[in-house]
Amino acid sequence: MGELYDINVKDNNLNNVEMSEYKGKILLIVNVASKCGFTPQYKDLESLYKKYKDQGLEVLGFPCNQFGAQEPGSNEEIQSFCHLNYNVTFKLFDKIDVNGPKTSPLFKHLKNQSPGILGTEGIKWNFTKFLVNKDGEVVKRFSPKDTEAVIEAQLVKSL
Repeated sequence: MGELYDINVKDNNLNNVEMSEYKGKILLIVNVASKCGFTPQYKDLESLYKKYKDQGLEVLGFPCNQFGAQEPGSNEEIQSFCHLNYNVTFKLFDKIDVNGPKTSPLFKHLKNQSPGILGTEGIKWNFTKFLVNKDGEVVKRFSPKDTEAVIEAQLVKSL
């Protein structure tokens, strides 16, 4: 499978974004949803972003409607919801699939680099997070239940 920096994605305005723009940055890549029990994690993700962005952290949110149809809105509605409810300033992208035949190439890459429990690649729910180091390598996959403190402890090691 290709390198992370060879992948292109679409932002929430459908502009092409080359992942190579993030070379040398620490990335926390998350599949997000607005109507999920884990949605309050937007606050934690924003907190981590604000705390570490000056040290090279980028949080990248990829809305996904594959789990309980918990992200039904348009890109504009998602952006508005995140800003109004959680004051999100980190980058949000176009809605994607993280599993199945239409899986985003980015998430194919992330899952291949860091399989889940028992080596399964499938993502089980919203707010699964991947920590990527400055060299574009996946260092850790976090479950939706992992807390901000658990993520921050690993994140600090990568800075």
